[in-house]
Amino acid sequence: MIERVRAVLVTRDHTMLVIRRTRPGVPEYWVLPGGGVEPTDESREAALHREIHEEIAGKADIIRLLHTMESDDERQLFYLARIATWSFDDRTGPEFSAEGRGEYALEEIPLT
Repeated sequence: MIERVRAVLVTRDHTMLVIRRTRPGVPEYWVLPGGGVEPTDESREAALHREIHEEIAGKADIIRLLHTMESDDERQLFYLARIATWSFDDRTGPEFSAEGRGEYALEEIPLT
């Protein structure tokens, strides 16, 4: 079973960070930062820290698991986390340099 981790990242300004995806031939959509758990990751939380670093060059304090969603071949784990610093310009994930992956834009959504 494939496992993916995602973060509900809450900032000091009471916003949530989301990634707006624009891909050719696909309607625009939003995703939470995160991705696949790799065999080299020590834990799911370690995978989430790695993904946050790759996708937004950020460091977050993971607070707790919020929700688990499963299908036949995939499990997604959603965590609540607080983030103090990030830099979308310094992201390092391999998906950002892949041809045809479209655009990634970081947005802050007010939590009101």
